[in-house]
Amino acid sequence: RKTSETDITVGVNLDGTGDADISTGLAFLDHMLHQLAKHGRMDLMIKARGDLEIDEHHTVEDIAIVLGQAVLKALGDKRGISRYGFLLPMDDSLAQAAVDFSGRPWMLWDVHFRREYVGDLPTDMIFHFFKSFSDESRCNLSLKAEGHNDHHIAEALFKAFARAIRMAVTRDPLNMVLPSTKGAL
Repeated sequence: RKTSETDITVGVNLDGTGDADISTGLAFLDHMLHQLAKHGRMDLMIKARGDLEIDEHHTVEDIAIVLGQAVLKALGDKRGISRYGFLLPMDDSLAQAAVDFSGRPWMLWDVHFRREYVGDLPTDMIFHFFKSFSDESRCNLSLKAEGHNDHHIAEALFKAFARAIRMAVTRDPLNMVLPSTKGAL
């Protein structure tokens, strides 16, 4: 995705090992995307240049848009995927992530941050990242987290999200049918 505000390149292998080559210009977002790769056992390559001198919005949003599009494309016809997928405790926090690659984007969000920033990332952009991903991958995404440390809450969210994706995209070679009674996803 190349716009007057950003230049984003994303590569994704859903059947990877967790390898990551990520450079977004936002250190905390890089850290979260490394968690996504590692805990989702997907290989991610994300290179982003954005107008960070203005603010983080365009960069975070466009990364999530392109990542969502890449995951949707990687899912192909969705035959054999588990479709659904997580609950993850981390230190003082507990995060829940449920994903359904149904083709119908929707997002539920029950997360409250106490700080305006975690590292160099505005906490309101964490919501926006997940919402943009949900819209572009055309998935239903429900995220809930609680805890005391905003870094731990954010990290638990990304790890739970990664595990939910891993569960949902795992294919069963003995059941290569569309996981829907409607016959379409």
